Amino acid sequence: NRRKKKDENIVEIPSIPNPFPELCCSPFASVLSASLLPKATSRKKQVIKVYSEDDTSRALEVPSDITARDVCQLLILKNHYVDDHSWTLFEQLTHTGLGRAVEDHELVMEVQSNWVMEEENKLYFRKNYAKYEFFKNPLSFFPDHMISFPSDTNAAVSHSGILQMFLSSSTYPEIHGYLHAKEQGKKSWKKLYFLLRRSGLYFSTKGTSKEPRHLQFFCEFSNSDMYMSLTGKKISGAPTNYGFCFKPNKSGGTRDLKQLCADDEQSRTCWMTAIRLLKYGMQLYQNYMQPYQGRSGCSPLNVTPMRSISENSLVAMDFSGHRSRIIENPTEALSVAVEEGLAWRRRGCLRLNSHGSPIAMSNMGMSIHRSQSWFHHKISREEAQRLILQHGLVDGVFLVRDSQSNPKTFVLSLSHGLKIKHFQIVPLEDDGKLFYTLDDGHTRFTDLIQLVEFYQLNKGVLPCKLKHYCARIAL
Repeated sequence: NRRKKKDENIVEIPSIPNPFPELCCSPFASVLSASLLPKATSRKKQVIKVYSEDDTSRALEVPSDITARDVCQLLILKNHYVDDHSWTLFEQLTHTGLGRAVEDHELVMEVQSNWVMEEENKLYFRKNYAKYEFFKNPLSFFPDHMISFPSDTNAAVSHSGILQMFLSSSTYPEIHGYLHAKEQGKKSWKKLYFLLRRSGLYFSTKGTSKEPRHLQFFCEFSNSDMYMSLTGKKISGAPTNYGFCFKPNKSGGTRDLKQLCADDEQSRTCWMTAIRLLKYGMQLYQNYMQPYQGRSGCSPLNVTPMRSISENSLVAMDFSGHRSRIIENPTEALSVAVEEGLAWRRRGCLRLNSHGSPIAMSNMGMSIHRSQSWFHHKISREEAQRLILQHGLVDGVFLVRDSQSNPKTFVLSLSHGLKIKHFQIVPLEDDGKLFYTLDDGHTRFTDLIQLVEFYQLNKGVLPCKLKHYCARIAL
């Protein structure tokens, strides 16, 4: 009786409803419902081919959703390069003579899906020092005569404020100026007054009028990519060498290109930078900030750029005493460098060859520069300009090459103020010794390596210091 009474009491207790019936064990159902399990997404892999400056190539098997930044990181690791955040993928359309730097966040497979099968288009892995330079030095990218602000902006806008306006969703500065536009279906070009606004690119049908009835829509950017002309006047017959164009993502051919041409490099750079900011907005800033996200004290648009590897290694040191010291005085640094160079040559002259006789090292100073990454043997002026342009028109991008007009001299090609300038390096003989000079013998160097190292520390007669060299890497 007691047992029956106990069982009756237990049965009388109300049952608590199970809030998760799909998780209950059952002989007819699995422990977890298949709908709750994460779907196993198999990442498809594809093979891409990437080229370097010397036209060597490397095939990579990568996931189908890999970004341009990830491809660069992969090549940096595989080739043991130093990551100074300037590596980029460059898309080159061989048939049309166009090229562009692929944005870090873009999917590589989507870029290749827009290629025409018959064309030999390529992806290049190279440095681009100007990729995010406008975040560091906006003054060079947005000249005052090409930019205007909304009427409700009362106070003068600083250049950092300009970037804030580009990245905001409410306001947008207006870029305006003359551009040459290629007429559709014709070979002729027409000079028109263009305006860039958040809604797209417009041109005025009546002079410089900005009235809505005189503005005609030219292009919008959501379904097209912007390219720079690599061939200048050759293919398109443009009036200047500063061309750029818009190519629809699913283009049927060159007839769909919307081609423009600026009068100078500063104007082209301003237009292309503003259009990049309009198209990608905060995504560009996130790409720029990604390498610095782990650093403390980083605030928006107030990031101290990390010094490049070349600058970190360019500190003049004196190891002659018990303790090493940094040589602050450029004159002292130069004299120490010259003394070390002469001492190295004196030691080299005492080396013995395989027959036991001293090796003559007098001619070595004339060819020691050939092993340096910044030296380019027998390239033309046009090719030197093309190489510097590909690496980005940032102050201090340089290379040294043989002079084609005078076989005994060399030329230093340097980027400054969005222009490429060329300086002749002249050999000078004094008291039986050979020197090299840029300033008619006032500053002399025993070889080109000393000359380059000096101007990396001091600008001297140059408009700026040598910062980034153009090198032809191999994959």
